[in-house]
Amino acid sequence: MTVAIQILAALAVLTNAVVYGTDVLAALVMRSVYARLDDATMTRSAGWGHHYADLRMPPVGVTGLLSALGAAVLAGIAGLAVPAVAAATAVVALVAWLALYARIAKPINSAQKAAAKSGVIPENARALQDRWDSIIYARVGLQMVALTALVVVLATAGL
Repeated sequence: MTVAIQILAALAVLTNAVVYGTDVLAALVMRSVYARLDDATMTRSAGWGHHYADLRMPPVGVTGLLSALGAAVLAGIAGLAVPAVAAATAVVALVAWLALYARIAKPINSAQKAAAKSGVIPENARALQDRWDSIIYARVGLQMVALTALVVVLATAGL
């Protein structure tokens, strides 16, 4: 069973690393880029970015969450306390990330996508982006917690 736990944890690391890397890029690069653009260009760029991300990222995130959950369940069944707690910690961090995304980022993504597609830039375009940016460091931190916990699973599941 430890091999199955390690495979699930490795899959969770690989998929959540994609989300983590995307969020890190947003935090370290895109915030600065968007700050230098006019509102219309910023909104079109963010909107089209969200269009493609919203098409491609959900399977990655779902796989990451479900594989972390699977590792937690299997580690619990196997009586492996440290990997079970670590995997459960990852799951909690990923659910918290998902809650932030769903409550704050997703509605903004939708508004920016609509603006990019229609060409009608909302008057509060900068405020929308500022609100989106306000949670990016928390999202990065939650992904970092999840990835760290999953590495602990990998390091301890075979002991």
